[in-house]
Amino acid sequence: MKKIISNIAIVLLAISGTACSLDTESMSSIDSQTYYKTMADAKAALVGCYDGYRRTASGGPSPSFFEASEIMGDDCFGATGNGDGRGYQVVDRFDQSQSPADMNLFETLWKLYYAGIFNANSLIVQLDNIAWEASPEFNTSSPEETRAAVEGEARFLRAVQYFDLVRLFERVPLLTEPSKEIVPQAEADATYSLIFADLKFAAENIKYNPTKEWHAANDGRATAEAAKAMLARVYLYYTGYYGKQPADLTKDDVITGLEDIVNGGNYGLVQASENNGFSRMWRAAVATDKGDGQGLDYHDWVGIGCKESDVNEYVFTMKFNYTQNYNGVSTGNRWLVMVGLRGISNVCAVPYGKGWGACTVNPDAWNVFEAGDARQASTIIDIAGEGRQEMFGEVELADQREYTGYNLKKYIPLSYNVGGQAVPEVQAESTWEGGHDFQISQYQDFVVMRYADVLLMLSELKGDASYMNQVRQRAGLGDVAYSQEAIVAERHREFMGEGLRYWDLLRQGVDYAAKEIAGTWNVLSGNQKDVVTIDAQNIISKRGLCRIPDNQITLSGNVYTQNPGW
Repeated sequence: MKKIISNIAIVLLAISGTACSLDTESMSSIDSQTYYKTMADAKAALVGCYDGYRRTASGGPSPSFFEASEIMGDDCFGATGNGDGRGYQVVDRFDQSQSPADMNLFETLWKLYYAGIFNANSLIVQLDNIAWEASPEFNTSSPEETRAAVEGEARFLRAVQYFDLVRLFERVPLLTEPSKEIVPQAEADATYSLIFADLKFAAENIKYNPTKEWHAANDGRATAEAAKAMLARVYLYYTGYYGKQPADLTKDDVITGLEDIVNGGNYGLVQASENNGFSRMWRAAVATDKGDGQGLDYHDWVGIGCKESDVNEYVFTMKFNYTQNYNGVSTGNRWLVMVGLRGISNVCAVPYGKGWGACTVNPDAWNVFEAGDARQASTIIDIAGEGRQEMFGEVELADQREYTGYNLKKYIPLSYNVGGQAVPEVQAESTWEGGHDFQISQYQDFVVMRYADVLLMLSELKGDASYMNQVRQRAGLGDVAYSQEAIVAERHREFMGEGLRYWDLLRQGVDYAAKEIAGTWNVLSGNQKDVVTIDAQNIISKRGLCRIPDNQITLSGNVYTQNPGW
């Protein structure tokens, strides 16, 4: 079930604590300046590129990119434990006064991303030193094609990581070689120029034929289709947030890339089987308990190649495994435990699992769905509506900050019944490798790009409702006419809880985003009445950007400067 490409224990990354602002240090004893010579070296280095990308999550940043994306939007509050620090409230409310000492909330994330970029750059600059061959693995027929294909995958991963960084912080150091040199922050246009160039190169040179069967063995690898889809996502964000066209990419280019994916026939929308098609993509939405100590049954979850008749909707995923431990293996989805249900153990919680209670869902989010929308119950846990109030007793409520009665469902740890208690799946499955630790051993993959997004981006770029209505039909809804308001609303319903909504809001304009996010809501913190207030001006004054870690500015000798408003 968990076929991942990066479980080879080579080219590992360390996150150094030395006084270097980018903290990009390799644990490999082989000199990176002379290492890459053979095809085997190239494959090992490419594994290291994927490993570096995965470690942006498995390395344990708190908040992770996913959590920050959800917290900063209008669907989730920062939450966490009632006795925890208020760092997540700083992010949620764009308000440093929530926790004045938390000046480095994103420092681990910053280091992990630059370590991942370092790995990609290390391979890219050594490509000319490798003795290339034609390769069935890379679906190439000449040494030159293989070289370009490997470069395409490395550049894809570099682009995805820079895209996350530039959205969070805008002005970031832009490095295209494996260097720890302190360089001034690049303006956004320079970073986006590299991202566009990298994704275009990947789209033109990666040669895999991503059939369902290929994905079953290689899921998590970048494809030309993933690059074309990511190119569209970056294009829409750049043109929306900055209000201008990129220099080397046209709208028609982007549309053509998306149409290639549609016409290629390798992807589609998952359809109904025993459950509705939308819910079948999310384990927690279809999982059932087999009985005391027997585990979970999620046979109707599509996973990869679950049923012969299923299509593949996952265009690109970040892969995880339950093998993570405290001895150097870093393969788990570390942010998943953060969004688990705070402190629960009551069996009525099954199949949902415990965690640290971040990202409680704004009650308003439940109401954005139309009547009969199959996505509502697959996206949000309605604690009262599902009859699960007992899992949050006085003890659990006393420990939870910003309780709303709603939690995320698409991404959440799982548990099953063992002796009348909800025991974490990764802890109870004694035959699995790894640490069996509910904090580090979570293994749910993160779907970075779905085919539904390909359709909705095409609908938006072409002003054509037919693509959007395919998505609506799968959700059990009727057709609507195209409008920008309709596409924004449809994206909200389709991708809630997938880390996209905040960025969709920002690309409509900062003022628009601030208006949608701001407000005042009643919640419970420590089982006492509390209020969450988000001020639109806090978002506007910072242009929706995050605080650059103060330590990084200090370590740069003040070469880096802080984002305005922070």
